[in-house]
Order: sequence, then C-alpha cells, then structure tokens
Amino acid sequence: MFKALIMTVGLLALASRAVAADPTPLVEAKWLNDHLGDDDLVVLDVRSGIDDGGDRDSFEQARIPGSIYSSYTDDGWRETRDDVVGLLPPVEDLEQLIGGLGIGNDDTVVIVPAGTGPTDFGSAARVYWTFKVLGHDQVAILNGGFAGWQQQGYEVASGTPAPRDAVDFEASLREELIATTDEVEAARESQAQLVDARPVDYFRGDTKSPVVRVAGTIPGSINLPHHTLLQDRNNAFYLDSEGLQSRINEAELDPSARTVSFCNTAHWAATDWFVLSEIAGFDNVTLYDGSMAEWTISDSRPVETVKRGLGRLLDFFN
Repeated sequence: MFKALIMTVGLLALASRAVAADPTPLVEAKWLNDHLGDDDLVVLDVRSGIDDGGDRDSFEQARIPGSIYSSYTDDGWRETRDDVVGLLPPVEDLEQLIGGLGIGNDDTVVIVPAGTGPTDFGSAARVYWTFKVLGHDQVAILNGGFAGWQQQGYEVASGTPAPRDAVDFEASLREELIATTDEVEAARESQAQLVDARPVDYFRGDTKSPVVRVAGTIPGSINLPHHTLLQDRNNAFYLDSEGLQSRINEAELDPSARTVSFCNTAHWAATDWFVLSEIAGFDNVTLYDGSMAEWTISDSRPVETVKRGLGRLLDFFN
C-alpha cells in the first residue's frame, strides 16, 4: 500500500512537471528561469549578426545556463532557391538540422533571440514559425531575448556547452501555415487581408531591398510595420504586448479574415505572423515565405506604390 502511494505521488509529480513546462507563445525571463531544470526543455539561442546580436563566440562568452546554439543566418533555417532569398528549406533538411541539435518531438523549445533590435526578434519569430510548420507546437519565444535575460539579472553561463546527442525529429508538415504565390494572387481577388510588415518607406515604394526587383507593395495590402510592435527598454527589445491591440486596430485588421503576412524575404513578416496568429489570436494567418523577393521576379504581377504628398496610388506592372 505504501509503495503504491509512493508510486502515485511520483507519477503525479512527473505529470505536474510536464504540465508546468507547457509555455505560452511568448514567455518571460522569470518563467524560463523557473523551468530551466525541466528535463524536456531545450533553450535554443539563435542570435546572429542581425542588429549586432552576436555569433557563436558571443554565445560562448555569455549565455543562458543549459542553452544550445544555432545561428539563424548560417545554419540552414532559410535558403535561397531560384534566386529567391529566405525560403523554407525542404522538410528533410530541417528534420536533420533540428534533430542534429538534439531536439526531439517531445521537447519544449524556447527560442532566444539576441534581444538587440526589432529585426533580431524576427529571427526568433521565423524559427518559431518553422517549428509550427513542422507540426511542433511545444515552442515559445523568450521576450527580451538574451539582452533582457541579462538586464533582469538572471544567471549567465560561459564556455562551450556539451553538445546534445543527435536524435530523430519527425516533421508533420502544416501546409496551411504557408502561403504560396498562387495563393497570394488568389487572395487579392477574395476577402483575404494582405499584411505588409515592412517599414512604411518600403511599403510606399520610397525604399527597395536589393533582393526585390521593383519597389512598392502588393496592391491592396495593409501596412503593419514590424518594428512598431516592439519597444526598447534600456537597450533590450521586448514585444510591446500592451500596445499591440491598438496598432492592430489602427491598421483596421479583421481577426476573422484569412490573413497573409509578407515583407521582402518573410523575416520581418514572421514578427507580424507571430503577433497576429499567436498573440492576437487571429483565426487564419499564413506567412508568404517568398514575399516580395518572389512576387517581383515575374513581370506579370502588379506592384503598387504610394507617392508621399500626392495622396494617390500608382499601379503598374513591372
């Protein structure tokens, strides 16, 4: 009887531990600190040179205890195909990347950006979206990133961490989270919302990314600049949770409408996708990973510019 009671208590403890490790999409440093000892928790640091976030050397000099590292820009989280930058790699390549990091299907993953800027947050959002596309729901982003972790005074480790043993990671592709060019073209003729995550100068056509052939945006798009969704708190960038709804309202976005987020290469757009889908609770949000880099490859697709001061739209074909 006593032995059975001990076993029951032990099972309940394990169950409560598993439930406790279930994160919300955005977690705070305190939550992560409280769960660092969980067996099924993997802290994945993805900082890179974006927004001067650092690299592997920076990670080894100062990191969250127990965390592992994978460079967002160098390790294969995105790829270039047919001259289009930023596309989702083949599923089997991502399975090898994730499994090679020692992340299995039963693990809870907390993604840690550098926390050094709004573009850097997009790194974590894009990796988060990738896990979701692969059917892995136990994933979250650390609000404030590593800069916020340090800023709040939590423990920092240094040195090269012991690598995790490689495991098999099996994906279950969710195509409904990916918008293709054909689907974006169809969305223009329906009630879908096309959300351009780029700063307003890109949206208007005043500025053009070198990976995009023509300045401007997809006709009919709504501008929700990614950087307006974050705030700088003493040199650490946090998602501006309290101000998100007002910015969404200002953009007049409908949470029940099919929504497609895009930018130049689906990096900034990942932040908009994360906010609308995972924080604001929009019903149906996809990410166009080809974005303007793919949209403008063909001369047959229209691009719209908004000329400042004229107050009118100029539609033209490339």
